[in-house]
Order: sequence, then C-alpha cells, then structure tokens
Amino acid sequence: MHALGNEHLSKAEWRERVTRARAGQAAESHAREASALVSAVSKVTVSTVCAYLPFGTEPGTTAFVDALVATGARVLLPVIRSRAEPLDWAEYTGEADLVPSRFRGIREPGGKRLGTEAVGAAELVLVPALAVDRWGVRLGRGAGHYDRSLVFAAAGAALLAVVRDEELVERLPGEPHDVRMTGALTPGRGVVELPV
Repeated sequence: MHALGNEHLSKAEWRERVTRARAGQAAESHAREASALVSAVSKVTVSTVCAYLPFGTEPGTTAFVDALVATGARVLLPVIRSRAEPLDWAEYTGEADLVPSRFRGIREPGGKRLGTEAVGAAELVLVPALAVDRWGVRLGRGAGHYDRSLVFAAAGAALLAVVRDEELVERLPGEPHDVRMTGALTPGRGVVELPV
C-alpha cells in the first residue's frame, strides 16, 4: 500500500490532502496514467459496465470510456438527478452525444434515462474515488451519490474504485452506510482485489 499520509486523518482532511496532491500532478504524469487506465480497461470482458467520465484532476480521460466501448461492452454512465437522490443511468453512445449536466463541469449522455436500478445490469461498476483503502473503504467527494446508488448493484458485481497508485492506502475512516469496493483500478497496478 502506498501512503499519502497519516491514517488517523478525518474524511475532510483526507479529501483536502488528495485534492491538493492531484492538483499538483504534472500534465505529462496525468496523460501517462490516463493511457495506462485505457490499457487496463481494454482487457475488460463483460457485457455491461457502469463507468463515468473523468473530469478535472480525476485519473483518466474520455478515452477510458471509449476503450470500454471498444471491448464490445454496453457502457452506462451516471446522470445526476439531484444532490440527494441516487444516480440515474444512460447508455454512452459516443462523445458527440454528451450534454452538459446541471452540475458544473460534468457531462452526461443525452439519451434515454434508464433509472436508478439500471446499475443492477452491470457485471462491473467503475467508481470515481479520491482514495480507497485495503479493506475496500472508498473516499468520495462527500455527496453520497454512489453510496445511495450502489445498493442497486447486482450481487457479485465487481465494484472497482478508480484511483492513482498512491491513493490506494492502508486505512480510511469509514461509515456503516459506506458500500465497500471489491477492488481498485490503478494506472500502475491495474486491478487490485480488495480486501488485500
């Protein structure tokens, strides 16, 4: 496990630390990691995957999602309905069909909404994260969209937090309602099964 810092930090302190580290990442490093993630997801062999469009300093680019489509998988992307509801989902049919979300900086498919339970069709769910620990505790941005949404995932679906290598850490603060990840997807190590 890599160490971003002290395992006794609060969630807010972890978020601040990871956000600062991501903001300081060089563009060349981000591009290398994005390319490594494309290579990793190019090996995916599932019929349906729920993914997301990385934005800002998140690892990856839209090429990450295009690589999933190239495997022949049906790719569903999240649609944020409101700050308090579970995510809706829509099929990704290409970058040209993406529209701006009501939430700044986020794009989503412009096609038919499939409902909150559509995540249940996926054998693999790629989940954005700031960090994940060796026990599967995921640190998100704090809005709770994925904790409310992953309860609809199929039993046995792989839930992979997508993080930079150093964001796979020893221990994060967790809550009883947190949905545990079954693995992490990192640029340097590919898929890491959790708990380690």
